[in-house]
Amino acid sequence: MSLIISNIALHFLTKKEETGEVVLRLGPKSLHNGDGELNQYNQKISNFVDGLHAIYNAKGSKAYGSFNAMPSEGDAARFVDLMESYLGEQQDFYTFSTQAANVLKNEIEKYDLAETGYLVVCHYEYMGGRYLLVAVIPISEHYSVDGELNISAAQHLDTNKLQLAARIDLFDYQQNSTGNRYISFIKGRAGRKVSDFFLDFLGCEEGLNAKEQTQTLVQAVEDYVAVNQLDAGEKQKTRKDLLNYCKEQKASSQDVSIQELGKVIESGEGEQDFYQFCQAQSYPIEESFPHEQAVVNKITKYSGYGNGISLSFERSHFGEDVVYNPHNDSLTIYKVPPNLKEQLLALLESNKSPENNEDF
Repeated sequence: MSLIISNIALHFLTKKEETGEVVLRLGPKSLHNGDGELNQYNQKISNFVDGLHAIYNAKGSKAYGSFNAMPSEGDAARFVDLMESYLGEQQDFYTFSTQAANVLKNEIEKYDLAETGYLVVCHYEYMGGRYLLVAVIPISEHYSVDGELNISAAQHLDTNKLQLAARIDLFDYQQNSTGNRYISFIKGRAGRKVSDFFLDFLGCEEGLNAKEQTQTLVQAVEDYVAVNQLDAGEKQKTRKDLLNYCKEQKASSQDVSIQELGKVIESGEGEQDFYQFCQAQSYPIEESFPHEQAVVNKITKYSGYGNGISLSFERSHFGEDVVYNPHNDSLTIYKVPPNLKEQLLALLESNKSPENNEDF
């Protein structure tokens, strides 16, 4: 396993229904031995963090930012100062985690929210990087049946519903504390943003806009194939080269690099490579950045849903196998997929039967 846990703490936040008071219950001091030894219990913890790491990476709607440089109000502790005390070995990890839990408790009380769950604070290494993951994991109830067919209920950590989570790239933070993207966080959930209180708890402000950066990248590729007057096949290959490269970077949790992409996208004789083209055109784009895969996916595929119709097709089919007429807002599809064709023929056949032709 390439994920190595340095320290981890787990605390529980709940709210009393009758009074609205937020109650913090602190977890054990020795949740995991950070000495690298994996006993049976430590292995379970490692598997849990590995799964949490994978779920966080898979979240598509992440944003990026940095710690707010503004001083705290009054005597209130800032998350970044508590973290610095731990990183500077002025206090141990458990003390840092309990202080952070109290800061979160105060934020929940201030916003008068009903947020409850388990606060996980984990310092770990993965693929050469060092991270601090902070997440509030919601609780769900599940049911089980014993041998006597008695039903019992219990609670479990519902990591698949993870929404309140942020991860600090400690290498990036320590080497470039004035940067704008060493903190990543899940952008939001139905109806409201995480920044309502969770970002205030971290003292984080949004910086790099990954979606805008990715949209600029896609536009740059489209401009590149247009300026170099590539034929339809070459255009499609260039788009697929971009798509495949971005998928590989996402799978390995690596940033997209414009310079690397210049080597991936083939250029003809006498043409600028893609990296040189981007420099010459002065696109407002970073040399490297975390991207949004959903934006890149659209470069080779069109899809839409509405009024009970769902449709998706490769861009290369547009104008040939898929023809759109804007005058009457119609779409004509040639070479219907075999599995869909079978269903359509069966539907036509069923409509011919007498019972379907009765006049009600």
